[in-house]
Amino acid sequence: MVFVISPELCIKCKGKLLCGLDKCPILEKQFKQSTIVSSMKDNNFVGATPPGFFVSWQSYPKVAVAPLSALPNEVSELSDLPEKWYGLSQEKIISFRESLLRSYKKMPVSLASNPTYELVDFQELAMASSTVELEVNLARKPQADFSFDSFTAPMGPSAELNKLSIIENPKIPQKVDYLHNDVSAKSNIALIELYKDGVPVSALSKILSAGALGVKKNRKLVPTRWSITAVDSNLSKYLINEKVSQGKIIDSFKLFNSNYLDNNFWVLLMPYPWSFEQVETWLPGGIWNKESTEFNVLADHELNTGLKGYPEETEGAYFAARLAVAEYLSENKSNAASIVFREIGTNYAVPLGVWQIRENVRAALKQKPLEFSTLDLSLDFLSKKLIVPIQHYKNKSILLKHFKQQTRLNQWF
Repeated sequence: MVFVISPELCIKCKGKLLCGLDKCPILEKQFKQSTIVSSMKDNNFVGATPPGFFVSWQSYPKVAVAPLSALPNEVSELSDLPEKWYGLSQEKIISFRESLLRSYKKMPVSLASNPTYELVDFQELAMASSTVELEVNLARKPQADFSFDSFTAPMGPSAELNKLSIIENPKIPQKVDYLHNDVSAKSNIALIELYKDGVPVSALSKILSAGALGVKKNRKLVPTRWSITAVDSNLSKYLINEKVSQGKIIDSFKLFNSNYLDNNFWVLLMPYPWSFEQVETWLPGGIWNKESTEFNVLADHELNTGLKGYPEETEGAYFAARLAVAEYLSENKSNAASIVFREIGTNYAVPLGVWQIRENVRAALKQKPLEFSTLDLSLDFLSKKLIVPIQHYKNKSILLKHFKQQTRLNQWF
């Protein structure tokens, strides 16, 4: 019996195994070979971490907890700092990641509430702000594979860890250390305080993943894909409620654009109170849509009453884009409704993680916008720039229907 998976399911699933298989056949095809394995003569090596840290989601609540490390001449702080990757080629990003080894230990997520000495070391590495030298002893030589995921940056080879020794003291920012030791501060409050203090979003997700924040009895190890989404979600919610909602509503329709890694983004800001929608299409022939000739449009939205439930279709991409838009409006003391249009082309050959959505939208909003006096004029212009016929988006978008109706009602007053 041949098991057939529909293209529509693949586009919505993106490797979460909703099909019921043990491994994603699409991601399995993308495995590449890593260089670090061929450089290792035995199971021991002295290296360094960028710093990098990873927690798996499989087998939850007992997860693989893994500091990321590389040989000394191959490690760089850039290797695990997505905020600095915008504009780099796909090949360059992969080269950063293929040299990083995941040396893991299986741990129950609850261990973070009463960590062992080993987990304390892991947490210190996750909180560090610069490279840290390590000595790594593995249970076996790592497998020479390289994997991809829609949420996280690409991951290099992995092997079970016997022992990890920190050679030099990790440099932990003072505010991070303070909130780590504050065992009564809730994790969401700690995240906001660190964000306001300038800690990068990618660093916050590692710290949260390591179970290094929050009320002591509630601390848990958090799978990396979940911590990334949690950070984007919590920070954007804070900005929307505390900053954007107090801002002045913009006075025109504004269009911003960024096209990077064959992800073409158009951000439409509209002169209405905050609401948000992410609308995206994986173009036929792309990684999740290879066998289809149809335009499968995905969308999630929130009105100014807030998000209801989880954005099932666009998932982590939704929160990454929402954070970038909320940052822009907050910095400009503005309020607006927004729709992020994303078209993913065939040259986006492997998934690189939601960081590129956040950085793409951030980059778009740094450009000078095109301004229009009406929604129709902005959509007419957009229809000439998008590959997917605009009617597909009009049919799917809740906000376009909502504001089109509002425009018609306003004509009577």
